[in-house]
Amino acid sequence: MIGIRIAGGFLAIATLAGATACSAPATTPTATTASQPPAETLNILLQQELPNVQGKTFTSAIVDFPPGARAAPHRHGEAFVYAYVLEGTVRSTLDDKPTSTYHQGENWVEQPGTHHVLTENTSQTNRAKLLVTFVSNTGDNLKVNDPHP
Repeated sequence: MIGIRIAGGFLAIATLAGATACSAPATTPTATTASQPPAETLNILLQQELPNVQGKTFTSAIVDFPPGARAAPHRHGEAFVYAYVLEGTVRSTLDDKPTSTYHQGENWVEQPGTHHVLTENTSQTNRAKLLVTFVSNTGDNLKVNDPHP
């Protein structure tokens, strides 16, 4: 069965029978307290096994950061990741590299195994949105948060 939908101005077509092979469920913001910033949400637009690269899946998603949102430190396993800022400003720290700030229209890549130490919306009043694409091993989780100490 083929599903088609328009999400955020993008046409998404996915084979529903195979769309869960590497799926990461859309995350929902958790209840926040004064000490915990709001969380980001990930909404998958398209997920498709690559027909010419056995064992690999392409996924595109919108990651929405409400004002002040911060992602937990995480990794994307063996996925190659490309991120493009659609809206707002995002601060990011990868591995032991210096922190970078990305504005609307800017982008970056993450190599397989990269530790994403910091990802946050720099604004306390405006949203930030990313278009993120993953090329991952079919069946792998797209995001794995660091264990809590």
